Amino acid sequence: MNDTNQPGAKDNKAGEPGDGRPSEFGNRINPRSPGDALRPERVPPPPPRSQQARHPIVIVMNFAMTILVVGVLGAAGLFFFGKLRFEQQSHFDQPRTVSIERGKSLREIAEELHERGLISSKWIFIAGVRAYRLQDDLKSGDYLIAPHSSMREIMNAMVGGKAILYSVSIPEGLTSKQIVDRLNADPVLVGEVQEIPAEGTLLPDTYRYSRGDSRQNIIDRMLRERDRVMTAVWNGRDKDLPIETQEELVTLASIVEKETGIADERSRVAAVFINRLRQNMRLQSDPTVIYGIYGGSGLPSGTPIRRSDLDAVNDYNTYKISGLPKGPIANPGKAALAAAANPSRTKDLYFVADGTGGHAFAESYADHRKNVARYRKWVAEQKAKGDASAAEQSAGPGDAEEAPDDASADDAPVPAPKP
Repeated sequence: MNDTNQPGAKDNKAGEPGDGRPSEFGNRINPRSPGDALRPERVPPPPPRSQQARHPIVIVMNFAMTILVVGVLGAAGLFFFGKLRFEQQSHFDQPRTVSIERGKSLREIAEELHERGLISSKWIFIAGVRAYRLQDDLKSGDYLIAPHSSMREIMNAMVGGKAILYSVSIPEGLTSKQIVDRLNADPVLVGEVQEIPAEGTLLPDTYRYSRGDSRQNIIDRMLRERDRVMTAVWNGRDKDLPIETQEELVTLASIVEKETGIADERSRVAAVFINRLRQNMRLQSDPTVIYGIYGGSGLPSGTPIRRSDLDAVNDYNTYKISGLPKGPIANPGKAALAAAANPSRTKDLYFVADGTGGHAFAESYADHRKNVARYRKWVAEQKAKGDASAAEQSAGPGDAEEAPDDASADDAPVPAPKP
């Protein structure tokens, strides 16, 4: 019988030399017994490990990749945890204030917030601020933190400068020295004023600021505001005025400011001085006498103007010089500047206090004398009633030094005190 037809002949050949694999792992051999048929076939082993997989460089790269993946996953976890904490509401349920001084670093700010109980972790706050790249944008000041504010909300408040605002009010008519003294007395402002500005270069107003702001910064703002307002006033002035420069206009406005504090009178007071300038009359303004003697310090409280003051010769005493004084005698406000730029169209040459806080105006010296007489009568009545303050409401130099009846209007003094 031919061997090729015998069962199992092909399987036997699979195990012959040159086949390349063991015969026991070849095709299934015919079982010799029923037990062999039930016995499971042996599974071949896995292929041998590649030599490249066992190379040291591959091992190092695999290790590095593992570390990188773990690191990325860890960083992502920390990022989301930190972001959650950074935007999480705080536990405090009442508004709280915190003061951040100028020049503090991010770490010092975080420590201050943590000590005040406003944030739960200074490190998360620092990381959050740096993540938003806002570490250089945090502003100093006093902040009112709303209840349950998150770290992010606190950061946004400080970046936006939403601090508690303070204010300093500078009244019209103060000298530059008096303004600097007022700023130096403010307990919230910091720093020193580099130098006292020139008279008339500051704009009186109310200026708001936050804690940590400097006195010099307030001065700089007043300088800028004055220039802005002055430019607008100058451009809108009456072109027929006997005023040639902006400084002359400021000088006239400073006299008006010191002469009256009543809004309705400013333009009429300005008209008196403009009419006098046009007629080459001396202005004879008491405030110019005071400034020529006492300068930026002002008249000491309770000190009257004496005849010797009126006779003092200086660049500001308009009883002795013609035209405007050397420069401004105070810092006028917007209303006084506007009044000097567009005075009333009157023929008034005189005015005197009327006892009510305002003034009585007159076109002639004769009418002015009548107004002075009425004012003196009012003063006498007040003194008779025991009102000591009436003596302080002097009608000015014209009350003590009247011209004779035949005196010309050019030589007549004008009592023009500030009420």
